[in-house]
Amino acid sequence: MIRITLIAVCLVLGVQCLLPIEQGILENQPEAGGQIWAVIIAGSNNWYNYRHQSDVSHLYHLLTKKHGIPKKNVITFMYNDIAFNEENPYPGTIINALHGKDVYEGVMIDYMNKDVSPENFLAVLQGKRMRIGSMKTLKSGPKDMVFVNFVDHGGPGILGFPAGELHLKDLTATLEFMQSSKMYQQMLWYVEACYSGSMFEKLSADWNITAHTAANTDESSYACVKDDDIGVYLGDCWSLNWMNNTEQIWPNLSSETVQQQFDIVKKMTTESHASLYGDLTYIPAQPISVFMGHGTKDEKPEPVRAIDIHHHRTATPDVMLEYYRSKLDKSENAEEQKQLEELINYHVRTEGKVQEIIEEISHQVTGSWEVSQVFSRTPQQIRHPSCNKDVLTAFFGQCYRMQSHPYITKYLYKMTNLCNAYGSKVIVDAVLDNCNHN
Repeated sequence: MIRITLIAVCLVLGVQCLLPIEQGILENQPEAGGQIWAVIIAGSNNWYNYRHQSDVSHLYHLLTKKHGIPKKNVITFMYNDIAFNEENPYPGTIINALHGKDVYEGVMIDYMNKDVSPENFLAVLQGKRMRIGSMKTLKSGPKDMVFVNFVDHGGPGILGFPAGELHLKDLTATLEFMQSSKMYQQMLWYVEACYSGSMFEKLSADWNITAHTAANTDESSYACVKDDDIGVYLGDCWSLNWMNNTEQIWPNLSSETVQQQFDIVKKMTTESHASLYGDLTYIPAQPISVFMGHGTKDEKPEPVRAIDIHHHRTATPDVMLEYYRSKLDKSENAEEQKQLEELINYHVRTEGKVQEIIEEISHQVTGSWEVSQVFSRTPQQIRHPSCNKDVLTAFFGQCYRMQSHPYITKYLYKMTNLCNAYGSKVIVDAVLDNCNHN
């Protein structure tokens, strides 16, 4: 009643009322009867990608233990090959970069190993009946808020999975289905991946979806906090920044809006350009508690300091080779040293070969070295998602995959840019003609 009276007075006086977020209308979201749902996914495997499963494991505990979202409303995808990996000196644990503590214990993984696929991820988002894993699926409705966090490798118009890719075309179709099926009131995406902005650059502002990405449309994201003891990075720079910020304000999660967190994290993330897409009006004005839950009374607040995570960082496409080189430096086994040297040399040669192949593809399509250089300067907006998917599917199938050769993501745009001027068939034909490395 007091609030209604205050608003009425403001209207009569013709003045703008600035009310505290924690007392405002926005705090009443989700609507009565609505819930918060979360889908969180680490899309990679392999020991050198340790940080992705660390990020997601940490987030799982934040959402369920600290923020009070029911575990039944959190759907987790994680390959689950890190905690008990033969290279893990602390079996059964995954260390969190912000606290140095184990975050693996207690994580309920709904889909693991081969079930971590783009097809299953999209099926869950569409609320389809699942017959694998825990069989959990998104059962959200028009009064619910949905939070999605994706962490892995990415490229122009793609997000990586252990044995496949999620393409812009397919993600857009799924989001359109969710919107038309009224599967949410509002939806917020947090995406940690190289070129992650390219997945949302043309996201409709009318779909009530906002995407906060670690990188813009034409750059890599970065790994941070290397643990020399276990030889891997413990987290990703942008992900560590936003989770660190969230922990600093906990349990008062309603004190900071999505926009405020974006602004804070954007300044903290100096390696890449954190970006915001989709609805830039309504969702950014919401407190983050609307999507991430509220501080629980069962947990005692602990002071969390703002940490400096930038003392050792590496662009995501280069992490694998750095890992092998560091392992070689530490190795005292002659046979292992020989194997690592051969592996490193193979990837160095392959990275050079990938650049040559893509140059030949561009030249064959354009018929001119001068024209091909135009398409090789900088990443262009993806105007034809279907062509983008056809070309990359052909390249991954016939040349090299981003999962086993992550450095190729630095050069893919030189090929996908061609879709803005040429048809997919002529480009795919050139891919098939030039992918003869076998």
